[in-house]
Amino acid sequence: MTYVVDFENVSTVGLESSPVVDALAGLRANEARYYRNKYDHAFTVGSAEEEREAIERVARILEEERGIVIASPALEATDFVVDGIRMTYVFYESGLSINVMYTLAEGGKRAVGLKLSEGMEVPEELSAFKFARQKSRLAGTIRGSFFVIKGEY
Repeated sequence: MTYVVDFENVSTVGLESSPVVDALAGLRANEARYYRNKYDHAFTVGSAEEEREAIERVARILEEERGIVIASPALEATDFVVDGIRMTYVFYESGLSINVMYTLAEGGKRAVGLKLSEGMEVPEELSAFKFARQKSRLAGTIRGSFFVIKGEY
């Protein structure tokens, strides 16, 4: 069941199995607020079953670019194009959120963003990354990192 994420009334729907469910819901709402404010885009997510293609796309990019395989199961994902940028998000049970920003025009920015929900430990598969802290009214303290995509996807 796909639905638009409400950042004014944060819901844990679809994320209940996460040990950091409230923080992950806040992180998801934080992303929804960003896209509504910057692009007037409704951030719509679907279950892992519904968004299998998006999850596989992110997994392929992680594996091919850095040899990373995420151990935690995916709970939800979304894939959309806004302002010439294809954005794919996957929210994992562990509290991890991964987004792929892929500018469609040649020579555009292409990167993978990694965000950890408050209360979540850094997963072993991401231990090589340094995470910066960011405060969010909706998500508490978010830790984030990124890497540039070199390949074509």
